[in-house]
Amino acid sequence: MTEERWPGEWMRGVLSLCVLRVVADGPTYGYAIAARLAEAGLGSVKGGTLYPILTRLEAEGLVSSSWAAGEAGPGRKFFTLTAAGGQALHERAAQWRVFTERAAGLLASPSVPA
Repeated sequence: MTEERWPGEWMRGVLSLCVLRVVADGPTYGYAIAARLAEAGLGSVKGGTLYPILTRLEAEGLVSSSWAAGEAGPGRKFFTLTAAGGQALHERAAQWRVFTERAAGLLASPSVPA
């Protein structure tokens, strides 16, 4: 089975929101976030894309981070949703639903060439 590749501009538009959603399930680390995004069908998200998003979300106060010892290896940086992150996730997810419904309505209009 081949992995579906989404246009980059789509991923840039929604990836931060999806990362917030994954972190909302509880403290997690980068590799696990990337795996969860892949499981959700968003494709492979490289560390060079994911970690700057996590850094930005932390700078915005939407996630916090802490280091914890690894089970059988080096320590891991865990990310946790903050109260502000929970509020942002709620608001942005609602906005995203409205936006995608409007875009889908436009794209489904009869004037779209076959």
